[in-house]
Amino acid sequence: MFGKQLADVIEWSSFREGDIFWKWDNAEIKRGSRLILRAGQNAVFLQNGKVEGIFQEEGAYDIESDIIPFLSTLKGFRFGFNTGLRVEILFVNTKDITCRWGTKNPVSIPAQGLPGGMPIRAFGNYVIRVSDCMKLIDRIAGVRPSFSVENVSERIGGILDSLLLKWIVSEGKDMFNLQANSAAIGDGIRGDLNKELEPLGFTCEDFTCSSFSYPDEIARWQEKAAGQSMVADVDRYTRFAAADGMNQPGSGSGVASGVLQAAIGLQAVKQVLHGSGGQTEDASAASGTSAENSGVHFCPSCGKPVAPGQKFCANCGAKLPESL
Repeated sequence: MFGKQLADVIEWSSFREGDIFWKWDNAEIKRGSRLILRAGQNAVFLQNGKVEGIFQEEGAYDIESDIIPFLSTLKGFRFGFNTGLRVEILFVNTKDITCRWGTKNPVSIPAQGLPGGMPIRAFGNYVIRVSDCMKLIDRIAGVRPSFSVENVSERIGGILDSLLLKWIVSEGKDMFNLQANSAAIGDGIRGDLNKELEPLGFTCEDFTCSSFSYPDEIARWQEKAAGQSMVADVDRYTRFAAADGMNQPGSGSGVASGVLQAAIGLQAVKQVLHGSGGQTEDASAASGTSAENSGVHFCPSCGKPVAPGQKFCANCGAKLPESL
């Protein structure tokens, strides 16, 4: 298939995932040769650098009967007895190609109190595809025998850090939770990348920010702040613990029960059970007086309602005062 040999089968047999195009230009095509075009490939015929025709449908094509009649300036070409057709064929991968990206160096994001900014790294994926073969040929394929995603990544890597900085500042409303705004950041970067890639014949279909990483000191501070926020609201925690039965024997961990007892004591548990919402001692007394006037009585140990004349609490078993 190489050198002066005439080709019987023309195909992109060395195709690898990540290849964008490959130029076949090492042999003449003889009568009876066939072009093999696979799904997701285009075959662009060129002669003297000029595009003669583009074939896009997968299948097997006979050069003399299926291809020559449809090429623009080669329609009048007739194979001689010992003559081959000398052209270049550019095979183009038109499928979506997923690539990984990551910041080579930390990107310093302006932050209050940090003169040098907050150093942040980011990682993710992007999806590109060839959208215009003519632009690809004019800008890239004319001087290259092949092209791959590594070549595209080199171009993108040169501008990615500045785009990341731009869109984090624009959309990263919470500096310490950039993941919450990752979709908006990714959409912004994708729009700017398309402005750079469109003249080359490419389209960026998607750009995803999978993760953001902070300096170790910031990560430790975040973990500490998250731990403190879990116990900052004692009332909310104890209400949840009581509702979940953490104050019952055998339920919940010893640590949780210890926090519960140390935080609130018996009176707070009574407030939770009564749904008092944090009433004061005086308010509770007033509530009790009102209850007595209405003929309703409560166990002084657990606070549950008891029937008049009952000697023991049906809930906790405590002996009830005779006054009840």
